[in-house]
Amino acid sequence: MAHLLPLRVFLSSQTQETPSKPLKLSKRSNNHKTSISTAKKGLLSPSHKMHKLNLEVSPHRAVSAVRLMRIEFGGAFADLLNEKGKGSGDNEMGYVERTLGFRTRDLDDRDLRLVTDIVGGTIRWRRYLDHLIGSLCHDESMFRSMEPLLLQILRIGFYEIVKLNMPPYAVVDENVKLAKVALRPGAGNMVNGILRKLVLVKENNSLPLPKLEGDSRAQARALATLYSHPVWMVRRWTKYLGQEEAIQLMMWNNSDPSFSLRANAAKGITRDDLVMQLNSLKNVIRAGLLKEGLCSVQDESAGLAVSVVDPQPGEDIIDCCAAPGGKTLYMASRLRGKGKVHAIDINKGRLRILKETAKLQKVDGVVDTIHADLRTFAENSPMKSGKVLLDAPCSGLGVLSKRSDLRWNRRLEDMEQLKNLQDELLDAASTLVSSGGVLIYSTCSIDPEENKDRVEAFLVRHPEFRIDPVNRYVPSDFVTKQGFYFSDPVKHSLDGAFAARLVRTL
Repeated sequence: MAHLLPLRVFLSSQTQETPSKPLKLSKRSNNHKTSISTAKKGLLSPSHKMHKLNLEVSPHRAVSAVRLMRIEFGGAFADLLNEKGKGSGDNEMGYVERTLGFRTRDLDDRDLRLVTDIVGGTIRWRRYLDHLIGSLCHDESMFRSMEPLLLQILRIGFYEIVKLNMPPYAVVDENVKLAKVALRPGAGNMVNGILRKLVLVKENNSLPLPKLEGDSRAQARALATLYSHPVWMVRRWTKYLGQEEAIQLMMWNNSDPSFSLRANAAKGITRDDLVMQLNSLKNVIRAGLLKEGLCSVQDESAGLAVSVVDPQPGEDIIDCCAAPGGKTLYMASRLRGKGKVHAIDINKGRLRILKETAKLQKVDGVVDTIHADLRTFAENSPMKSGKVLLDAPCSGLGVLSKRSDLRWNRRLEDMEQLKNLQDELLDAASTLVSSGGVLIYSTCSIDPEENKDRVEAFLVRHPEFRIDPVNRYVPSDFVTKQGFYFSDPVKHSLDGAFAARLVRTL
């Protein structure tokens, strides 16, 4: 069983209160490789002065707008868990100053929670919000040619009014101020007009939303807008799950994410110790519990995948695609200082971070990092082990609640490329398994083509392996008919995850 703290840490603000020139891109680009830094020439007009303080602009809205720009055009992730506690507000305001040419007042804890809520929510609901914005513009060309910063400001305003139910006229006033200061007076007038249209149609309960009608393609397009997902995902989930469960899955993906904490036994911290400390704290990050290595953020579904591995003291375990290392470190802690986890990864930088984290959590004595492409390593290395974990690169379709930007970065074409890679890695990992040993294949995907289909195809290629049912290692509610581990976001209210145990018989 996974020894994870069932306490959930919610990062949503849970609130209903309110409190330079833009990037020179004439049209929005769908190319997420575009770098914000490449568009900064001529970013600020001569009238802008660095270090200019503007106390009229809402700080959380200014930070949210800039952060959304950085996410859409590269250079940032959607969550704030990577921020460095007390310095995170200063970091974010620094980006505002460099991008817009002014600062607002400093962000307090409530502002930071609002930034997390607004940024994550605006990204999740992007397709839905863009549909509303486009419908309330004078014509489609006006929406299509809208400059990026103006669009982000409108998305924020629409999200606050429609999804957060903040007082509408306060939202209008604050976002108009931001547009006027960050762009120009005319942009503020446009924001004012469009947001006031939204307030009117919302009050009249007449939001211009698509109807669920027509053939399957038309219904998929409507659902994609109503629940803000790519059309290809909607069609795929409707095919595998049916329309009703596909809708439930999208609702889960759009819900406020929660985060579980794992107590680090290697530092002598028990679950009860962690609960006691959490009961007296308001902010886990600021309190330094993560920085000191006393606990780790890890979803219960990932912990259950480690339970499928069943690490025991004294064992040598090969972790084939180890970075960023969440499962590696959990397996290492369960070795109780005896044995070794050989962590292989192709990314040298991420391996370095893994090694540093292992030292922080006092499990570095049982973690050995190996920088290599698994496929090349397996061909040239004599290493064998009774337990080999392949936590394969995958689509991440099981973690869309936490990774709010991932849905817009995945393409249908990615699925075929990932399946081919997974097959290659499975073949390579299998050569590292000693006779009688076990290969554990896991993903954070809910897609059957990445999960059971890959295992079934592997068994056809490798008849020397057989399925070892996981019912001895995880609760029966997580065991499929084929004997695999599967965490269903709709059913279990956890991230989606999959794992299979495959025993080498020869």
